Amino acid sequence: MTDLIEYIARNLVDKPDEVTVTEVPGEGGGTIIELRVGQDDLGKVIGRQGRTARAIRTLLAAAATKQHKRTVLEILE
Repeated sequence: MTDLIEYIARNLVDKPDEVTVTEVPGEGGGTIIELRVGQDDLGKVIGRQGRTARAIRTLLAAAATKQHKRTVLEILE
């Protein structure tokens, strides 16, 4: 899961070296995937009115459902 998010984020931003993805155990047996990008690239990952972030979350949900897991994406500064 983290590889998928990292691949997508690195291809969206101008500074791919600043992209970090970590997986944290969440409540109820799910996992939280934290995405950190450079301050200048935050808008590119979120997109207009959150459309890009919503699309990334949709892809993550589809991949997680296929593996019978529950995941949440958090985009951090």
